[in-house]
Amino acid sequence: MYEAVSVDGFVKPRDRNFLVLTKYKGLFGNLSNAQETAGKNGSNERRMNMYQKEQLQALEMVRQHMDLLEKGSGISGFDLNAHISDYLVFRQDVEDFFRKWFEQLCSENCYSSRRSACCSRDGIIAFWADVVINARRSDSKELDRLEKAIRNPEKAYKCIFLTESGCAWRIKPIVCEMFLCSEAEQTVFGAHADARTTWRELEERKKRFTWPDQLVLFEVLEKIFMDAGCDSPLMYMHKSPGLLRLIRQRKPTSPL
Repeated sequence: MYEAVSVDGFVKPRDRNFLVLTKYKGLFGNLSNAQETAGKNGSNERRMNMYQKEQLQALEMVRQHMDLLEKGSGISGFDLNAHISDYLVFRQDVEDFFRKWFEQLCSENCYSSRRSACCSRDGIIAFWADVVINARRSDSKELDRLEKAIRNPEKAYKCIFLTESGCAWRIKPIVCEMFLCSEAEQTVFGAHADARTTWRELEERKKRFTWPDQLVLFEVLEKIFMDAGCDSPLMYMHKSPGLLRLIRQRKPTSPL
């Protein structure tokens, strides 16, 4: 029912999102081995694999340095708070769209039956900016629960962030929020042309924050923390060969 494709070690359903489409495989280069085998440490608790360690490290660094956002972007003409606010408006529009057109379909056909590949084990690509924005919108208890989910996942067969009460993120990674499988697209868009039009508009709006052919929020959030000495494999804007190529191809007058 769902076609899965391997993208540098990550098993991903085939969808239209630029982050996981095979034609964009070259953007990310050699991602870390998220499927590292978890062993036993002499007790009933599994060791964290590389994927979990990367996610935990990123969350801990962000929590320790959230005060960096109070200083703004440090880039002339780039209002950090305004860009984050615009992004959150966009995310609310995406959430409203899914609730209207896909929530019932996806819940019945995928989640309940466990047939979906979209919440695959250790297969979710999270950007550094995803971690930062989620931390900014979450309280300490919510972030503690997220950390617990990373350390001790509840579902061995699914995404480590998927708990009995749902996703542990308050603001899910953009790759999750913008995922649509081909069958869901065909079912809804085949019957509702207006939904397809709205979806295409949302995809274009997403690029304003995530696609660095111009200076974008996801890039700036990485740079703020990098300038303070933070480093993480989740900083794809500055580590992915393909995304770096886009940044270098920008007009010379573009900041950064």
